[in-house]
Amino acid sequence: MKRFRQQLFVFFNRHPSLSLLSLLGPSLFWMGIFFLVPLLIILLYSFLQKGPYGGIIYQFTLENYRRFLDPLYLTILIRSFKLAVMTTVICLVTGYPIAYRIAFASKKWKNTLLVLIILPFWTSFLIRTYAWILLLRDTGLINQLLLKFHIVREPLKLLYTEGAVLVGMVYGFLPFMVLPLYASIEKLDKTLLEAAEDLGATPLWKFLRVTLPLTLPGVIAGSILVFIPSVAAFVTPDLLGGAKTMMMGSLIQNQFGPARDWPFGSAISLVLMILVLISVFIYLRLTKENKGI
Repeated sequence: MKRFRQQLFVFFNRHPSLSLLSLLGPSLFWMGIFFLVPLLIILLYSFLQKGPYGGIIYQFTLENYRRFLDPLYLTILIRSFKLAVMTTVICLVTGYPIAYRIAFASKKWKNTLLVLIILPFWTSFLIRTYAWILLLRDTGLINQLLLKFHIVREPLKLLYTEGAVLVGMVYGFLPFMVLPLYASIEKLDKTLLEAAEDLGATPLWKFLRVTLPLTLPGVIAGSILVFIPSVAAFVTPDLLGGAKTMMMGSLIQNQFGPARDWPFGSAISLVLMILVLISVFIYLRLTKENKGI
């Protein structure tokens, strides 16, 4: 047995590519089953036709992609990207100071603050979204306080608007921005900040020239983690936005659910995935160029 292990070791040393393949083989196998195969099925369905009772007719067609060019669906696509970008920007502007404060907090408070950031994950996302309905509806807490202090004369229309969807998504995805930023800021060399101060840099100039460039990987990671699920969100738009603020995730869910139009839903999914990948690629290129400057 010992001799066999030695021969095996010598064999893999002579063929490093086979050694790498043996290590990656299991992960590649399961990735293929749970990622590549479903993706190929959706790709196949996107070129097929819907049956009269919701089934699949195996006849090739491009009608699903032509149908997506309808102004109605393009409006939903634009709305999804607009709200996703706004969610990402608000989470970045809000999350950076929070992450910065946690990173520079004392050891006594750092773990407590991190637990408070992670604490919402201990509750179902659906329940947290329903909680916003109680806050934003006409008889909710926010309108009741506004009426009590005579700030408004009648309840404001807060629920079932784009603003409600934006608030719900920012609340839901903010931890995904804070945690990567915190990990990046915590690794920041504090002596560089002290050197910038000694050279006469103002707080704003120190942030723009030292802190922000060095924490750019956290900004990129957080932005991607927030932007991608925001584009495809469907729980928050359904509950807080209603039919008037439908987003791509809700549209896809409706096609695979009540409409039973799997070919069209597959086509929408592929188009959205391609557009998201292109958007992320452009963002990474622009960020890389700015970093080089």
